Amino acid sequence: QVQLVESGGGLVQPGGSLRLSCAASRSILGIVVMAWYRQAPGKQRELVATITSGGNTNYADSVKGRFIISKDNAKNTVYLQMNSLKPEDTAVYYCNAPSSGWYPWGQGTQVTVSS
Repeated sequence: QVQLVESGGGLVQPGGSLRLSCAASRSILGIVVMAWYRQAPGKQRELVATITSGGNTNYADSVKGRFIISKDNAKNTVYLQMNSLKPEDTAVYYCNAPSSGWYPWGQGTQVTVSS
């Protein structure tokens, strides 16, 4: 099984930026879709952004225009650049591969947006 490790979260003020990283234990070159999800306490996990093996991206309406998903196949890593952060972006962020039926979920990385 592929292991996924998220990092890069932290505490930021509204309007600030963070870049999250998702490091995979093996090649992600052949994975059709990689995705970022987030989950706040008491809420269901929601899809934030996706990127295909061909580089095509899609975003949830709530983050469109503010977040950018990208990947570096050579580093087996997927990134999520988060700009203009809002308090409602506060959540634990996870990455996974929905096209692969999802690998075991990692621990996620906490993003807290607060003044």
